[in-house]
Amino acid sequence: MKKAVYSLVLSEDVVEAVDRMAYARGTSRSNLINQLLAEAVGYVTPERRMAEILNTLSQQMNGLFQLQEQAADGMLTIRSPLRYRYKPTIRYRVELYRQPEQALGVLHASFRTQNKTLIADAEAFFRTWAALEVQSGQCSESDYSIAEGAWNRLFRIPANKRISSDELGAAIGQYIKRVDAALKAYFAALPDHEAAKEAASSYFGP
Repeated sequence: MKKAVYSLVLSEDVVEAVDRMAYARGTSRSNLINQLLAEAVGYVTPERRMAEILNTLSQQMNGLFQLQEQAADGMLTIRSPLRYRYKPTIRYRVELYRQPEQALGVLHASFRTQNKTLIADAEAFFRTWAALEVQSGQCSESDYSIAEGAWNRLFRIPANKRISSDELGAAIGQYIKRVDAALKAYFAALPDHEAAKEAASSYFGP
């Protein structure tokens, strides 16, 4: 959404009230006025769309995962413990794009560890899961990147289909839950890698 500079004549009392509200919300005067005007005319700004999606996602994750506050709009970090030696925690970070022309956003998943065995096992899981999705036609190989125990997966927007913010947030939440369950099943079956792959595959679905 392009922006332009306009001159508005406002009373000082209104400007002071806007500044107080902007400060409380952690935003600028211009951004707040833009949001208020958009709401008044029924226009959904990219910021509001992202906030709605993440709000629904947070509701899906609350109580099941540990949620972390973000310094930037359009992002949410979710942490999940893994039953594995060294008791690692996997971090899922959802990053939504402000202008989702082809992709809605991206899911980052990673472990904060230097343990080579854990990194190798994590990469093996991510490659197994990516292969399942590619084989089923749910995504393409270009939607994934996997390296050093970290996994990035693009969320594409279905063509010619209108999906509400609530539906998008719920879909992302369900996807993360399924990936997390498959990951834990995979690690629970190790060191037998074939059994681990079968365990992960059992959680795969449309």
